[in-house]
Amino acid sequence: MAEIKLAAAVRTEFGKGSARRIRRANQVPAVIYGHGGEPVHVSLPGHDLMMALKNSNVLLSLDIEGRTELVIPKQVQRDALKGFLEHVDLLVVERGEKVTVEIPVHTEGELAPGGNLLEHTLTALPVEAEATHIPEAVTVSIAGLEAGASVLAKDVVLPAGSTLAVDGETVVLHVVAGQSAPADEATEGAEA
Repeated sequence: MAEIKLAAAVRTEFGKGSARRIRRANQVPAVIYGHGGEPVHVSLPGHDLMMALKNSNVLLSLDIEGRTELVIPKQVQRDALKGFLEHVDLLVVERGEKVTVEIPVHTEGELAPGGNLLEHTLTALPVEAEATHIPEAVTVSIAGLEAGASVLAKDVVLPAGSTLAVDGETVVLHVVAGQSAPADEATEGAEA
């Protein structure tokens, strides 16, 4: 995973009015916290931050008044209607430090024939990984799975350096039998 560098400006004004002025200037208000230090309020370039957040669990290298701070997004608030970034909470991390994050679960392959449905019980899997080596996603093969089959967290092959941060017996994916009636019966019932 690559580090994305952004310039951050320290904020001295707080409150709703200040946040609106920051957003009008195409900036996003943010708070950096962690490692027992005082929270630092900053503003970040809106477009650059939006593009960086398209990568899951992105590692940001912030330039704050000449010093560099490594952070990962902990919480992102977006406008419910327009989707623009309203506020971001960032967690300070250090190289070599282990962090707990959720990585997306992707699937590959086809289910066994029969109209079965795949249910994603977990769309993201909690794992612990080194802050500078967070996996982007995990891929699970569903090839040939039949109705009633489940994939447990302990069955998912994790990238090197990652460990599960959830109980191994947690169901990640589950195959459910399709509920479709035969076509002939469906049309006969409609005619009656």
